[in-house]
Amino acid sequence: MIDLDRETLVKMIDHTELSAHSGEKKIANLCDEARSFGFYAVCVNGAHTAYAAGRLAGSGVLVCAVAGFPLGAGTSSAKAFEAAEAVRNGASEIDMVINVGALRDKKFDFVRDDIRAVAEASGPALVKVILETGYLTDEEIVGGCKLSVEGGAQFVKTSTGFGAFGAFPEHVRLMRQTVGPAIGVKAAGGIKNFKEAWRLILAGASRLGLSASVGIVEGLSLYKFAPAAWLEEEIPCHICPSRFANLDKQPKAVYAYYKKKCLACPHLEKYNKYYE
Repeated sequence: MIDLDRETLVKMIDHTELSAHSGEKKIANLCDEARSFGFYAVCVNGAHTAYAAGRLAGSGVLVCAVAGFPLGAGTSSAKAFEAAEAVRNGASEIDMVINVGALRDKKFDFVRDDIRAVAEASGPALVKVILETGYLTDEEIVGGCKLSVEGGAQFVKTSTGFGAFGAFPEHVRLMRQTVGPAIGVKAAGGIKNFKEAWRLILAGASRLGLSASVGIVEGLSLYKFAPAAWLEEEIPCHICPSRFANLDKQPKAVYAYYKKKCLACPHLEKYNKYYE
């Protein structure tokens, strides 16, 4: 069991605001909360990078900017330019979205070169690759992780929060097993409370992308008094990605993959009511 205290938790958090409608007031509040709680970083869209960097100057809180967000389907040169400009504007970290279509088409050289272009353009900034796991099978997640490391990234990340679903412990565990201890794993997307955050940390996440950061940190105190069963990982059927995916967004082949996987799950007979 990981002994998690408040200081450790806050330093795992990228306090995030990536909504299209976010204005300066919301970014200011994001930065002020990050400064007050001592979060590791704020994560913002490129247009807010310079403002966030100025607002956080001297605080020790880093600025993370996204590139190729949220689809990852732009050209490599466009992603690289976006990353380089964010670094010039004060970003210390770049969260780039992998080219999901190319990965699913098994265009591995293209995917690796796309990541490398951003890593090189980012200079000293740390690069995280968003896999968008909701669009991928387990095999594709493993491949995406390996290509990210080969392309020069220091982190792999589950999702944008705009895809078919967000972070699941099963995927974080798979990512951690694939990249080993030297590469970071960031869980992001749909993490609403401390219990969900805790399960992702136990699965191997070293960083959390959160918009509910304040409530999750405050929820830490509750777990000190919680029974052991409260912290146990849920029965897989309860949190299986095939039950939570936005089917308008998830590729049919990927949905079918998870459905087949669920039908082979040893918990199915006992918990089949979750599949009705």
